[in-house]
Amino acid sequence: MAAAVSLLFASIFGKRIINLLRKQQVGESIRDLGLQGQMEKQGTPTMGGIIIITTILLPVLLFARLENIYIILLLITTIWMGMIGFVDDYIKIFKKDKKGLKGRFKIAGQISLGLIIGCTLYFHDSVVVREFNQDINRGNIEEALNPDNYTDTKSTNTTIPFIKNNEFDYASLTPDDSLTPILYVMIVVFIVTAVSNGANITDGIDGLAAGTSAIIGSVLAILAYVSGNMIFADYLNIMFIPYTGEVVIFCLAFVGACVGFLWYNSYPAQVFMGDTGSLMLGAVIAVLSFIIRKELLLPILCGIFLVEISSVILQVSWFKYTKKKYGEGRRIFLMSPLHHHYQKKEIHESKIVSRFWIVGLLLAIAALATLKIR
Repeated sequence: MAAAVSLLFASIFGKRIINLLRKQQVGESIRDLGLQGQMEKQGTPTMGGIIIITTILLPVLLFARLENIYIILLLITTIWMGMIGFVDDYIKIFKKDKKGLKGRFKIAGQISLGLIIGCTLYFHDSVVVREFNQDINRGNIEEALNPDNYTDTKSTNTTIPFIKNNEFDYASLTPDDSLTPILYVMIVVFIVTAVSNGANITDGIDGLAAGTSAIIGSVLAILAYVSGNMIFADYLNIMFIPYTGEVVIFCLAFVGACVGFLWYNSYPAQVFMGDTGSLMLGAVIAVLSFIIRKELLLPILCGIFLVEISSVILQVSWFKYTKKKYGEGRRIFLMSPLHHHYQKKEIHESKIVSRFWIVGLLLAIAALATLKIR
C-alpha cells in the first residue's frame, strides 16, 4: 500500500506540482558546458524534490507506526535534508546566485543530521539486536516471543560483506569503551555526508539519480525485511533487529516516490529534483543502511554514487597537482562527474542513464548475494 500510494500520488499529482513550479518561474539556470542537448533544458522547472518528499511522507504517515524510533529518524532525515536542499535551490533561483547555499552551511547541516542520527542510534533504548537462547525452537512463535528466551542487547555490531563470521564491532577499534560512542557517531556523520553528496553529484542528467535511488531503495527494503523477520534472520544467519518491519514501509514509499518521479524526470525531463531531492535521497539511503546495520555494504550498493563522487575528487586533485608541478592543469576525464565524461564522448544521455541503471542492478544483485555468499 505504501508503494502504491506513493507511486500513484507522484504520478497523478506530480503534474500539478510541476505546473505550480512553472507558474512560479522556478526554472533551472543552465551553464553552457558544451554538452549535447544541454541548453535545451534551460528553464525546465526544478525543486521537483518536493514531489519525492511529499510522496514519501504521505504513505509513511498513513501506514507506519509513528512511535517507532526508526521511522522518526527517517522522517527527520527526509525533512531536514529536504529543507537544506530547498534553501540551496531557493537561493539559486530567486536570489540569482548560481552557487546557492554556501558549501560550509550544507556540510554543517549534514554533520548536524549525522550527529542526531549517530547519537540516537547509539543511546536510544529501542535500538537493539535480539539474541535468542540456543536451545529454543524459533519456529514456535510463542516460545520465541517469550522474554525469557531472548535478550535485547545494545550493540555497535555491523555487517561486513562476503566474510564468513560477518559481524564486526566498532568497539573493537577503540582502546577504551568511553571512546566507542565518539567513533561511532563520527562514522555515521562521515557516511551520511558522503552518500548525500554522492547522490547530489549523480543528479546531473535526466533520470539518473532517481532511477539509481529506486534500485538501492528496493534492495534496502529486502534487507530490512529479512533483518526484521525472525525466521529469515535465523535462516540467513544474520542479525535479528526488532522493529525494522516498519522500515520496509518507508523503503517502499521511497521506491514508489522515486519511480513516480521518474515518470516526469526521464528523458526529456519535465522537471528536475534539484538539491531539494538529491541531498535528501543520499541521506535517507545512508540512514537506512545504519538502521539495518549494512552501512559497510554501501560501497557496493551505492557504487554509482561512489564512482561519481570519486571522479570529481580525482579530477580536481589531479588538476591541482599537475598545475602546481607543471604549471598547467591536466585532466583524467574529459569532464567530471563521470556521466559528463560520456556526454563529452557524444553518447546520448538516455543511453548513459540506461547503462548506469544496468550497472546499478548488477551492484544490487551483488549486495543481495552477500546474504549467502561468505
